[in-house]
Amino acid sequence: MGHSGQGMPQGPQPLPGVQHVVAVGSGKGGVGKTTVSVNLSVSLAKLGYRVGLIDADIYGPNVPTMLGITRQPNIIGENRIEPLQAHGVKFISIGLISPGDKPMVMRGPMLHQIIRQFLQQVEWGELDFLIVDLPPGTGDVVISLVQTVPLTGAVVVSTGSSVALQDARKALEMFHQVNVEVLGLVENMSQMTLPSGEVIDVFGAGGTEQTAKQFNLPFLGSIDLDPRVREGGDRGLPAALGTEESLRAREFAAIALKIAEKAKEVAARSEDVLEIN
Repeated sequence: MGHSGQGMPQGPQPLPGVQHVVAVGSGKGGVGKTTVSVNLSVSLAKLGYRVGLIDADIYGPNVPTMLGITRQPNIIGENRIEPLQAHGVKFISIGLISPGDKPMVMRGPMLHQIIRQFLQQVEWGELDFLIVDLPPGTGDVVISLVQTVPLTGAVVVSTGSSVALQDARKALEMFHQVNVEVLGLVENMSQMTLPSGEVIDVFGAGGTEQTAKQFNLPFLGSIDLDPRVREGGDRGLPAALGTEESLRAREFAAIALKIAEKAKEVAARSEDVLEIN
């Protein structure tokens, strides 16, 4: 590699064939961000979109488990990685590189390389949406992401609890700092309906919607707390695959639809800007 940097493209480069790159983040761990990323990806695929999913969560790369495939990806051609595919979603995960229970201990530069590889060396083909499941919190991965590829926008996942929302606000601020538009907020584990029909509010349902209003951002919807969502993730059969009568599948589908609309709006706006300049 020559270090003169001549002929090297500066700044983020769009991925050929990929329409929208959407990051899914949360301030705090444990709010179900990966569950939401996986189910939204499956929902978008069910809506007929071509979807890819990058699991960039170095601390808990759970996407392979949730999609039910944990084998190592094939290398094709000139050192390109073939993504795995499940339920209509092409995906790649840090968990496939470091299988088992060994944690990924990585410094910034290594991480940057992996994120770049996942974006540029994976044979994504033509995609309408490339979803990136971020690690919780703020930091390196997002910076690597925005330096490598232009993002259409981000989705922030939180529960309704004020502690989670405090961290979600940090995530909003982080996306703001790196100039990534937030397409909206999702409330996960919203409320729980018992078989008797009684509703229990575990984490403070509705808090995320208030936060969205406060920041003048779209509220994309909520997913109730339901053991079937967790079971689906554990079995590699995401709840979004559910039939029409499945309430959770409907919630995920409604949110996916909104994200698709928002992403198209944002993309159309940036094209307008290009024409003006």
